[in-house]
Amino acid sequence: MGICFGTPPAHDPRPGTNLPTSPGTSSNYSRNIVFSGTTSSSAEKSQFSEAASASVDESYLNGQFLETPNLRVFTFAELKAATKNFKSDTVLGEGGFGKVFKGWVDEKTLAPSKVGTGLMVAIKKLKSESVQGFQEWQSEVNFLGMLSHPNLVRLLGYCWEDKELLLVYEFMQKGSLENHLFRRNPAIEPLSWDRRLHIAIGAARGLAFLHTSDKKVIYRDFKASNILLDGNYNAKISDFGLAKLGPSGGESHVTTRIMGTYGYAAPEYIATGHLYVKSDVYGFGVVLLELLTGLRALDTKRPSGQHNLVDWTKPCLSSKRKLNTIMDVRMEGQYSPKAAFQAAQLTLKCLEPDPKSRPSMKDVLEALERIEAMKEKPKQSKTSSRHSFAHSRAQQPIPHRSPFNTGQ
Repeated sequence: MGICFGTPPAHDPRPGTNLPTSPGTSSNYSRNIVFSGTTSSSAEKSQFSEAASASVDESYLNGQFLETPNLRVFTFAELKAATKNFKSDTVLGEGGFGKVFKGWVDEKTLAPSKVGTGLMVAIKKLKSESVQGFQEWQSEVNFLGMLSHPNLVRLLGYCWEDKELLLVYEFMQKGSLENHLFRRNPAIEPLSWDRRLHIAIGAARGLAFLHTSDKKVIYRDFKASNILLDGNYNAKISDFGLAKLGPSGGESHVTTRIMGTYGYAAPEYIATGHLYVKSDVYGFGVVLLELLTGLRALDTKRPSGQHNLVDWTKPCLSSKRKLNTIMDVRMEGQYSPKAAFQAAQLTLKCLEPDPKSRPSMKDVLEALERIEAMKEKPKQSKTSSRHSFAHSRAQQPIPHRSPFNTGQ
């Protein structure tokens, strides 16, 4: 289903792996959920009551904070029935959190339905040995249970029964953006320029919604594997295991244990633990760069000096001539040089070292919409003009994994 979840061991230095996670805050629905051995306090329960009154620019975002969670509490027996007792042929993927299973529920009641009938869902099941999983499970319920937006993956419900922890999501037919950008799978059609812009705009709307509420939400782990696509390639942000409430009381940032994903995390956050709303904008810039180049943010299989995509390609973004050498060859002839250069300039702004110099996600969204609206005709590029950049990445074998990504 494309949801990335779970985390590798702390400080795993491998490309694409997650940094360690920290505890989330508590939430309440139908019954008290006990976190860290104590029942949720009234102060904790009120966190999203405050957020529910947040002022949101509906013309941009079309989303809302819910005053009460809109989740179904499933029994473990119901989810066993929905997945044929978690049969192996229902597994969609696996990550540090556990396995993701496909299941079927009634479209109206969400009660388990006969296999192959009703609504298909993705069911994430915590494995018993997962240390970080319980904390991320809390955060998913806490945030996605209170957020409603077309560009956020919908959490339908959860199960907490004895030691069993599960989450039930809407099923995303096209899997993750990561799969479409980086898997050399003949069954997956390369993403066109127009489709990449459409995906970037959808993801930007999701982040802008989180950022523009009075009680700002910092997503903290924006990356290609956490952007899921529905049947029409509409982008939805998934996996809120690392999300944090933003700064309040006039503060510019929150200070927290460093976590996220190598290659996407903002430099100021890695250096200081200071997390800004605009730390998400940096991660968005990295994904924009991946969309332009078709290359991973980090890849140790590339030649020395090219492992980190930002460090390697950032000097090319300010030059129209150099930009042409790093654009994904699979998009040749689909975009105008002017549109590509504007997208590159926007990427540069998002990747500014100083968070104060980065645009807001609202500004990023507006810039992307302007690029999408451009009517200038594409110019056919000459493949022969490509230098070794394109050649160095072509046809590199990529390990096979399920089309329903479970994380990097």
